[in-house]
Amino acid sequence: MNDVQTRFLPSLKRTPVALVLAAALLSACGHQDEAATSGAVAPRNVAAQTTKLATQEQQGQTLLTGTVVSSNQVQVASRLMGYIRAIKVHEGQTVKAGELLFEVDPTDIQGQVAQARSGLAQAQANLANAKADYERFGNLYREQAIPRQQWDQVQLRYKVAQAQVAAAQAGYDTAGAQMRYASVTSPIAGVVVQKMANPGDLAAPGRPVLVIEGQGKLQVQTQVPGDVFDRIKIGDKVQVYAGDRIVPGTIAQAVPAADPMSHTHTVKIDLPADAGVDSGSFVRVGFAVGSAPQLRVPQSAVVDRAGMTGVFVVDKDGIAHFRLVRLGAQVGRMVDVQAGLNAGDTIVTSNLAEVENGVKIGGGSRG
Repeated sequence: MNDVQTRFLPSLKRTPVALVLAAALLSACGHQDEAATSGAVAPRNVAAQTTKLATQEQQGQTLLTGTVVSSNQVQVASRLMGYIRAIKVHEGQTVKAGELLFEVDPTDIQGQVAQARSGLAQAQANLANAKADYERFGNLYREQAIPRQQWDQVQLRYKVAQAQVAAAQAGYDTAGAQMRYASVTSPIAGVVVQKMANPGDLAAPGRPVLVIEGQGKLQVQTQVPGDVFDRIKIGDKVQVYAGDRIVPGTIAQAVPAADPMSHTHTVKIDLPADAGVDSGSFVRVGFAVGSAPQLRVPQSAVVDRAGMTGVFVVDKDGIAHFRLVRLGAQVGRMVDVQAGLNAGDTIVTSNLAEVENGVKIGGGSRG
């Protein structure tokens, strides 16, 4: 409008009519400027709850992963070397003590049994001959028909035959006992929680085929590094994080010998009967490592915008601003803030789908 005024005002001074037109033009320009100023868009209002952050003295924790297991768990393996002929149970099946679990091909053992049976029969035949000689030569020796030396040899042969029969009998019994191991039964009543082999696989002593879990208390088994292990002892209380729930636990076992590969110690933690977790579940265990002031925000306040993690901070005028944060460990429904926020900041905690930079937050505060 200044350009217009500069260009036209000199010519407008020539007549009174021109003066009137100039005044009207300037007045119109002034009204347009006011309209432009008054037409600024007010920020959009969004109803959401907020909370004011404050640091709290929190127990420092080292979080380690663990697995829920039963204290009464057995790994069932074959005592024989052989191919698995059949597995009679499946994962999740309830079994009784003494129930058939799987069968191993007993071909090799059957050969050993037959060999032992043959050896026993031969030893028994030798004993029968030695006994007959013992009785006959005994009569001759009493009649002084044979010398003492010959009688001693007969007696020795008879004793050796007796010993050979005993050894052959033991071998046959052992082979027979091995034959019984071809059919593997459950040592306890419980539930099959893991199958580690299939029919056709080679079974070997010490190589588990099935894992059975009996009725017993639940425990968390975890591997603890040396610096944490040095700070704990049996009976210490720990926190077990199972999803959104925190379950109290008690350290029941702590193995002092470290694993040579991972250099960690095995620790088992007892869970209460009402823990509400299933065997085999993965959990996290919080081991106390001292206390320190900590800033935490509700997990529900954390949003992801274009791949960036942050929260919406409300300024003194009620306007929301997205702020990047660096988060730490999640503790229940709260998450530690390592950077990006300060005590005293007010953050948005609800209706975040409607919140964006520049909106005005209403709806009250929770803290």
